[in-house]
Amino acid sequence: MLTRRTAITALAVVATLSVPVTSYADDDPGGIECGMYDCEVEVGVPGQGGGQAGGSGGTDGTGGSGSSEEGDPTDKTVCVYKLADPQPPAGSLDWEGHEPGDGAVYEQTCGWGGVDGDTIVRMVWLADPPPQETVDLAVLAQRAVDSMTLLGPDIASPRAAGKYTVGVPMWMWVNQSATTYGPNTASASAGGITVTATAKVSKIVWKMGDGASVTCNGPGTPYTSSEGMAQSPTCGHVYSKTSAGAQSAKFPVTATSTWTINWQGGGQAGQLTEVRQTNVQVAVGEVQVVR
Repeated sequence: MLTRRTAITALAVVATLSVPVTSYADDDPGGIECGMYDCEVEVGVPGQGGGQAGGSGGTDGTGGSGSSEEGDPTDKTVCVYKLADPQPPAGSLDWEGHEPGDGAVYEQTCGWGGVDGDTIVRMVWLADPPPQETVDLAVLAQRAVDSMTLLGPDIASPRAAGKYTVGVPMWMWVNQSATTYGPNTASASAGGITVTATAKVSKIVWKMGDGASVTCNGPGTPYTSSEGMAQSPTCGHVYSKTSAGAQSAKFPVTATSTWTINWQGGGQAGQLTEVRQTNVQVAVGEVQVVR
C-alpha cells in the first residue's frame, strides 16, 4: 500500500506529548513517528498498492526525513520512567482505554540535546515495566566540568618582569578567581537527572627551573615590605644559583594546579580531577656590591 508522510509542526508535537492519546493500531492503516520537533504521519492512500513511500525521502533507509544526523550524541533521547503512585482512577485518560490492572501508568521523563537540551514529562500507559536506560552519572558530571572554564594559575609572583636575587626568599602566590582557582560550579542534565559539580584548586606544584619543586596547598601569601627578608609562611623558594646559564638567562618556572571536583546528583556523589598549567620566565641574579 502506498503511504504518504505528512510533517506536523513542533507546536503539534508538544500538544501530542502533553496530552495522552488513545491509539488503536488495528484500526489505523498508517502510523506516527515522532522526533524531537516534528512527527511524521503515515496515511494510507486507498486504491493504490505497492510502490515506494511518497514524500521527500530520507537517508536513514526508512523513507522518512530524520531530524538529526545518526550518531550525534547531543541528539540522543534519554527517557526514564517512574511508576505513578497512586495509579490514576479507572476511566482516566492516562489509562489510554485500558483498565486498572491491565499494565500500569508511568511518569515518563525524556531529555534531548545533552546539557542544554529540552525535557518533556508526560504520563504513559505501558503493558509491561519499561526497560530503564541507565544514565552514567560520572559521564554527566564530566559534562558539567567540560562546561566550566578551568584555567591554569594566574601567577601574581614571581613576575616575568621582576628581578630576583640568589639567597633572597621568593614569595609565590596566585590571584584567585572562579576560572583560575575556584570555586567554580556547573550542572548537567539527562533523562530527568541533574548532576551538579563544584571545582576548586587543591594544590599547586611549582617547578622552579633550577631542579627544585615546591608543592603549595593554597594560593600562597602576598608579600609586603614589612616582611623584610622573611620566608613565605605558605609558599616560597630560595634560589642558590643565578639564571645566567639558563636559556635566555631566565629560569623557566611552571605552576601546575590540580582542580578537585566534587559532584552529586541522582542519589550518588563522586570526585573528579583536572590539571592546568601556567609558565613564566624568571631572572635570578646576584647581589651587586659597590666598593
